[in-house]
Amino acid sequence: MPGPLASFIWYLGISFEIAFVVCSLVRRSFLRYFFLNLYFLLALGSGVSRYFFLTWFGVSSDQYHYAYYYTDALLTLALYVAVISLYSVVFREMKVARYVRQTAVLLLLGTAFFSYAVVAQSAQRLTTDFAYQLSQNLYFVGLVLTYILWGAVLKLRETRTRVVQFVLALGVYFSAYAASYALMNLASKYSVLPILGPALGCLLPLSWTFTLWRHSEDSRLVPARLLAVQR
Repeated sequence: MPGPLASFIWYLGISFEIAFVVCSLVRRSFLRYFFLNLYFLLALGSGVSRYFFLTWFGVSSDQYHYAYYYTDALLTLALYVAVISLYSVVFREMKVARYVRQTAVLLLLGTAFFSYAVVAQSAQRLTTDFAYQLSQNLYFVGLVLTYILWGAVLKLRETRTRVVQFVLALGVYFSAYAASYALMNLASKYSVLPILGPALGCLLPLSWTFTLWRHSEDSRLVPARLLAVQR
C-alpha cells in the first residue's frame, strides 16, 4: 500500500481532475474542450481501477501490473488526442483541421507499429511490454508535438488566453515530467523521487482549472506578451 504522502498526492490529483471537469460544466466549456475533459475522466477511472487492483491483489501481482501498464497506455493515448485537439483549435481558422487529424492518425499508427516491432522479439510478457513501449513512445511524440504547437502559437500570434495557457501548461508539464524521469535514472536511491511524477501530475489539472475559471472564451492576451515570451 502507498504511504501517507503518496496517498495525499493521489487524492490531491483526483481533486484537481474533478475540479477541471466541474469547472468545464459550470463555464459551459465541456464540449468545446471535450478531449481535455475526456483525459481527466479517464484519469479518474484509471486511478480508481489501479487502487482496486492494488488493494485486492498487491503491488507485485500480475493483475496490478496489467492494470497499471494498460491504464498508463490509455492515459498517454488520451493525452495524445488532447494535444491533437488543441492543434485543431489553433489551426481551425486555416481550414486544415482535417489534415491535422489525418496526420495524427498516421503518426499514431506508426508509433504503435514501431512499439510492436520493438517488443515482438520477446516472447515473455509481450502484452505488458507492448503497453509500456507504446506509452513511452506516445509520450515522446506528444512532447515533440507540444513544442511544435507552442511554436505555431507564437508564429500565428495566437491571442486566445485559454488556448495559449493550455498549450503553455502542457509544455511545462511534459518538460517537468521528462526531467523527473531523468532524475529517477540518475539518482533513483532517493525515496522522494518515485512520488515526484505523481506530484507533477497534479500541476496540469490545477493550471488548466485555474485558466478555465479565471478566463472566458473571449479573453485575449496582448500580442506583445507573446513576443516577450518568444524572446
